[in-house]
Amino acid sequence: MSDDVGMIQHACESVPNRSTGYCTDDIARAFMVAVDYDRLTAHPRAVGLASRYLSYLQDAQLDDGRFRNFMSFARLWLDDVGTHDSNGRAIWALGHGVRFAPTAEWRRVCRTMLDRALRAVDWLEYPRSQAYAMLGIAHAFHAEGMQNDRMALRFLADRLLARFRDRPADWRWFEPVLTYDNARLPEALLRAGTALEDTTALNAGREALTFLESIVFVDDAFVPIGNEGWYPHNGERAVYSQQPLEAAAMIDAELAAFDASDHEQHLDAAQRSFAWYEGRNSLNIRLSNGGGCYDGLESTGPNRNMGAESTLARLAGAIALAQIPQARQKSHAWRSNAG
Repeated sequence: MSDDVGMIQHACESVPNRSTGYCTDDIARAFMVAVDYDRLTAHPRAVGLASRYLSYLQDAQLDDGRFRNFMSFARLWLDDVGTHDSNGRAIWALGHGVRFAPTAEWRRVCRTMLDRALRAVDWLEYPRSQAYAMLGIAHAFHAEGMQNDRMALRFLADRLLARFRDRPADWRWFEPVLTYDNARLPEALLRAGTALEDTTALNAGREALTFLESIVFVDDAFVPIGNEGWYPHNGERAVYSQQPLEAAAMIDAELAAFDASDHEQHLDAAQRSFAWYEGRNSLNIRLSNGGGCYDGLESTGPNRNMGAESTLARLAGAIALAQIPQARQKSHAWRSNAG
């Protein structure tokens, strides 16, 4: 899926679909996966890929700190400014780089770009774009403890907390509907609460994650909200189409909760979320396919295209669990039992 520009967005089954070009959303994800794979394995190819992805993000950034999103295969930018989510994910990737990039030079580049991006952080309007940015800023603050990171993290955490407080008593969530990438919202409050030593944010993150767990774990299997209608408050829950990014988000949220509590059940929940890729899901169908991942689980079976988002989600989940010894052992045990 990767070439000398970045990572192509979509695929026709396992064949990259060049006509779909590239997007900052996927490049940000790819940069973090490559950096983390380098940390885990010191594989030389990971550093080369990460360099390519960081170069794309650098080119995508505008003078005001925001980012473009879509680039054609011909290397032409297709938008004046990207979506709020793509901007949030770019900030997430840069904060991740400030903390984990393999060289001091790269960390300085990420720092410079992040400082520019923080000038526009109040432009982020939606809860997921705010949550993505919070995750990156929490990484940067953990690495360097800079006051501008603290202020930006505090600003965004307060906005997300305000959404959580304004909810019905029987719906412990940030919006009147559960949609996509849901677990990133409690994860962001857990990471921000840990960084800021804020018990209010930590408690809200735990409460929201518990609510989400009560919905998406069914008979010991992870069953994410489907995008064929989502799940509105007092409405019907959509089961299909289930998206691979949901499992990766749930893994990270459970690991954030584990880091904040040391409660082993969060490792178990992370492992059950990863098992969704391996066949413990609504249809008992394996979504992992070689080095890729199918684009979703439909009522009729898998969507056999394997785009960047799906493949990166599965890789990110595997790498996250591999960094936790207890979870890695449980992962191996489950795969052995599954044959």
